[in-house]
Amino acid sequence: MTEAKPITSRLPASDRRQQLVEIALDFFSRKGFEGTTTKEIAAAAGVTEAIIFRHFPNKQALYTAVIGHKLESEEMQNWMAKSKQCMDRNDDAGLFRIIVSSVIESYRRDPRYQRVLFFAALEGNEAGLAHHRQLSIPVYELLCQYVARRQKEGALCQDYSPGMILTAIAGAATQHAMMTEMFGFPSKESAEQVTDAFTSIMMTGIQTSNTDVNGKNK
Repeated sequence: MTEAKPITSRLPASDRRQQLVEIALDFFSRKGFEGTTTKEIAAAAGVTEAIIFRHFPNKQALYTAVIGHKLESEEMQNWMAKSKQCMDRNDDAGLFRIIVSSVIESYRRDPRYQRVLFFAALEGNEAGLAHHRQLSIPVYELLCQYVARRQKEGALCQDYSPGMILTAIAGAATQHAMMTEMFGFPSKESAEQVTDAFTSIMMTGIQTSNTDVNGKNK
């Protein structure tokens, strides 16, 4: 008995490529690069492996496209536009709110992209990680430049490097999102309340006027 061939429906090249990236995202997020085959991606798409290799020269190229997809998406462009608007009007709290809310929303809506990045790190897929750095570092540097400028203008504390400030705000959001959306920990606060809290902590700190820098009562 011969194996049935997938039924290939005709799609424009751009639509087919998008379909393959979306299906590959699902597989790579569940099984990693090593555990996923192009054969099963093709089967899920209803095409032959040859169709995949028309769009991507090999599995690594498809994997790299999956990693870069979100950072090159319209969603990311909208995020950048809103962030630049905050930076143009020196809205520090607004920028931090956008950072926190976007992290939480991305985990809530679809954590597959983060899972792919975790797999890339665990499997040591340097090509995929390098592509992620290539796309994300310019965004990080732009944010650092803004924080540094606001520090020089006296609007933000100069005791910490811009990188540490951004790591603190994004890291808090990421940790909360991972615990609640990936690990299933309950949260009493809504996403908006969490965003408000982390933004407030970043802008005002948690010490009262009755404590010194070491947290001791004055």
